[in-house]
Amino acid sequence: MSPNPPPVSLLLSRMSWSLNLLRPLPPCVELGGPPLSSLLWTLLILFLWYCYRVGSDPPSCRNHVGGLKSSSARSALSCSSSRCPVDPRCSAPKASPAIAMETCEEEGAESYLTPVLSHAPFPSQAAAGSRKLYVALQEYAKRYSWAGMGRIHKGLRIQARMNDRSSIQKPHLFYLPDVPSIPFYPRDAHRHDIEVLEASYPIILAEFQAVYQRGIDTKLGWIYQGPKGQAVFPLYNAGVCVVGNCRACPCTYRTLLSLRTFISSNSLGAAGFWLLGPGASLTGAYGPTNTRLRCHLGLQTPAQCELVVGGEPQCWSEGHCLLVDDSFLHTISHNGGAEVGPRVIFSVDLWHPNVAAAERQALDYIFAPEQ
Repeated sequence: MSPNPPPVSLLLSRMSWSLNLLRPLPPCVELGGPPLSSLLWTLLILFLWYCYRVGSDPPSCRNHVGGLKSSSARSALSCSSSRCPVDPRCSAPKASPAIAMETCEEEGAESYLTPVLSHAPFPSQAAAGSRKLYVALQEYAKRYSWAGMGRIHKGLRIQARMNDRSSIQKPHLFYLPDVPSIPFYPRDAHRHDIEVLEASYPIILAEFQAVYQRGIDTKLGWIYQGPKGQAVFPLYNAGVCVVGNCRACPCTYRTLLSLRTFISSNSLGAAGFWLLGPGASLTGAYGPTNTRLRCHLGLQTPAQCELVVGGEPQCWSEGHCLLVDDSFLHTISHNGGAEVGPRVIFSVDLWHPNVAAAERQALDYIFAPEQ
């Protein structure tokens, strides 16, 4: 004989209890309550405790973004946890509060951040000029920040080695590492400024001709520079505005002020009319830095004139611009006769497009013009 079936009320209560398990858990203020809720809260607390312990581990073998630098750093961390001898490369030097330290660098790997973050000493064989620039960088970093100064710091440290080596690119004053460099740049690198200069070509040419007709004399604002037959009428010279010359060429001066990337605040920048007479040449020259590009607007360009930068020849064209990285070995020649007249360009120094805004501000401070 089969047992009596359970009452309907008991079946409904069991079904209600099973359905309650499928509903979302109600918010619990205390740990008390159903056994399943207590278990979930316990697991949550254990997970949070684990995250806290992981986050509070000593960061001796972590880099400045919180992750392990490399497999060698991971091995050093596991080694220290098992009480084996500590890798001396992982020992964290004492750092100033303003600079985050980076440790556990792999052997042979040199990042441009390494000199700043490791307080590497400045080379003792560096020239007095390089040391002066390094002191200026330290003053800038104390006043503002070390952020973004890694390449500049590295460039100042390796400048002595740059001057000693034989290379097709060798800026003699300051070299910024990890900057893509080619002898001639396309127009897109500074399209706005090039278009402004080319649109102003007629008025710039007219103001040059007015100045040229007065005569080439140092008393009239001209500077003899380089070989015989080369003269410059500067509007900006080493970051300083030449007031008298700018007054003689007001429209050209206003054009300069409208450029977005003109280097007008440090001694690396200049602008003016460059004149090269027939038969004159400039050979084997290097510019002072690779942080700038020279924009040449052709004003009078005889066919016998040639510019060779990094082994690549180019010719000027009247009313058009050339973007030149003059930190490469370059030569300039005018092989025409006296009847063709001088070659004349309007030269403007623009920032290299791969120099960041923070680096431009720091270089303005470091290479502040001496007035």
